[in-house]
Amino acid sequence: MADATIAAAEALEMMRRKNPVVHSITNYVVMNSTANVLLSIGAAPIMSHAMEELEEIVSIANSVVINIGTLSKPWIESMNVAARLSKAMEKNLVLDPVGAGATQLRTNTAHEILTQSTPTVVRGNASEIMSLAAAGGTTRGVDSVNRSDEAFEAAKSIAQKTGAVVAATGAQDFITNGSESYVVSNGHPLLSKVTGTGCAATVTIAAFLASDMDPCVATAGALAYFGLAGEHAAKNANGPGSFWVNMIDALYNITPDQLAREARIQPI
Repeated sequence: MADATIAAAEALEMMRRKNPVVHSITNYVVMNSTANVLLSIGAAPIMSHAMEELEEIVSIANSVVINIGTLSKPWIESMNVAARLSKAMEKNLVLDPVGAGATQLRTNTAHEILTQSTPTVVRGNASEIMSLAAAGGTTRGVDSVNRSDEAFEAAKSIAQKTGAVVAATGAQDFITNGSESYVVSNGHPLLSKVTGTGCAATVTIAAFLASDMDPCVATAGALAYFGLAGEHAAKNANGPGSFWVNMIDALYNITPDQLAREARIQPI
């Protein structure tokens, strides 16, 4: 869709010009890699979960990411406070329900944030999204055992009930606000061979939301950009290690014009 690909390019350009601050309460596994992704795409990361500074940090952030990948009681409390502050301060809030459906703790935590704070965007794999919609999704640890297309109706249901944009990502990415929907076909299989690539896609969405475009369009653009970087990174990769190094470079080097030409975003 020409309009969506052009909008993706415009969102990338505006995001880089704005250099948005993205505050992440995220998991131990991905802190370093997602911070480097944010720097490479043109955003400014803050990684903090301390309750004592949340109000100050949320106040200066353009977007807030809550990623439930490594939970503990103090972190859950901080996540809920950050979510409520984001809502009160009208900040973009992105929820990544890592492993929802795998354990009751993860599922309940994600549900609480989703229902009490209404994130701007929820991004998860198919099984995570289906578990949030009580559609029978199950996970193997944090990995999906469902295809992203199987989660599309669940994503629409969540979006219609909550008002959030919901993205179910995988071999293809399905994005919906309950009425307007897109499918993004950019990406590469090596993205599934490096830990935290879904988490990295989530922070990319958070940065794109700072472009002030419609959140559904901005999310589709962010996922097309991230997937396209995977395609570029794979060209000279010898395996997952060199692929991830190339991925950081590709995110840094892709131009808005390239994104407009190579993004594969279709309305559905």
